[in-house]
Amino acid sequence: MRRSLHHEIHRTGRAGWLRAAVLGANDGIVSTASLLVGVAAANADRHVLLVTGVAGLMAGALSMAAGEYVSVQSQADTESADLARERAELAADPVHEHKELSAIYVERGVPPALADQVAQALMRHDALGAHARDELGISEILRARPLQAATTSAATFAAGAGLPLAVAVLAPPAGAVAAVSLTSLAALVGLGALAARVGGAPPLRAALRVGFWGALAMALTAAAGHWFGAVA
Repeated sequence: MRRSLHHEIHRTGRAGWLRAAVLGANDGIVSTASLLVGVAAANADRHVLLVTGVAGLMAGALSMAAGEYVSVQSQADTESADLARERAELAADPVHEHKELSAIYVERGVPPALADQVAQALMRHDALGAHARDELGISEILRARPLQAATTSAATFAAGAGLPLAVAVLAPPAGAVAAVSLTSLAALVGLGALAARVGGAPPLRAALRVGFWGALAMALTAAAGHWFGAVA
């Protein structure tokens, strides 16, 4: 009787979009909340808070998209260049490439004779894929995806920024600083815990780490806004 293959679910495939999503949402909450807290601490009215928040949301989302696309595209360009070079080397000297791949397996503990057989079989099946994976460390599941990173970061930044902006608009002007700070801090702690759980990491440590840096950013901008507001 033929046994069915067991398909395991690993979290490594989530690394690309999860990193971009967490970065975008975290930056959206922290930067927008800090911006609003700083402006509110300077005694700005509701209209100024709204204009500031919307401008920060739009600028931040576009900046995140552009930054992610450029940086991840650079990684993708590097991967493509390495693959092109490896393809040329395979065409020019396949015997040397076979020995090179076999040596990699020997370094990992495979007996030389078996390593030679494995390298031969893998190169017969997909020579470029074998060298990309075992020599260059490039695999399909971890390949750089610029558009995915850019759109994910922009969308999650806007979603994250929308929370402190909504609170700043709805809260009484006198309590805007406290309302934005507390809700944003709670959202950051929840985001850190959720991202850690999705990625398979301990949630408490991640929640505390994200909360600490968010609180520090808001405290510093509130102090700056209060100082400039007092001077004005």
